[in-house]
Amino acid sequence: MSYSCDMTSHSAHEVAAEIRRRLPGVGVKKLHKLLYYCQGHHVASFDQVLFTETISAWDMGPVIGELWKREKQGAAQDMPPAERLDEAELNTIGYVLSRYGNLSGLDLERLTHSEAPWIEADAKRQRLSRSSYRISVESLRHFFQQEADPGRDEAEDSSTLPIDPAQLQAWFANARKGPSTAQPVQDSPESLLARLG
Repeated sequence: MSYSCDMTSHSAHEVAAEIRRRLPGVGVKKLHKLLYYCQGHHVASFDQVLFTETISAWDMGPVIGELWKREKQGAAQDMPPAERLDEAELNTIGYVLSRYGNLSGLDLERLTHSEAPWIEADAKRQRLSRSSYRISVESLRHFFQQEADPGRDEAEDSSTLPIDPAQLQAWFANARKGPSTAQPVQDSPESLLARLG
């Protein structure tokens, strides 16, 4: 299964070849997580998939199942040579490697397990008792755009209103004054509980 795309995209094999060229000896688990981050950041920045193969939630995190199976069967040698990646695609790969390249495969597995695209797909996978479940392009786009601009969702959410500076000043004016001793007071767990109680 593949992601649909309006323009010609590359295969995951081609992107993996570029990652391997820049990170010789990269492990399989780490490679698949780096491919996930390349796809996510590219979709968020350019609204276009970097490669057409789908990413799925597996126990170990996001995996490109087609690439995994082909390489496990030794069919990667039969793949056509990589076409030239354009500047934007190379920049995406470079950005991802500079940001995540020093992390181990296990570090990246843990990181992806804490992110919405894998969490959402994994919940569906478990509910359907399947070994994998496709991570949607929309999920990748939303998560990585939000990561690039953390205030984006808050600004779009009508229930989150900007704080009125005058109201904030009034709240602080009514706040209880702390101890006025010259010596700083060290809080104990008991004193904190007493204040909360």
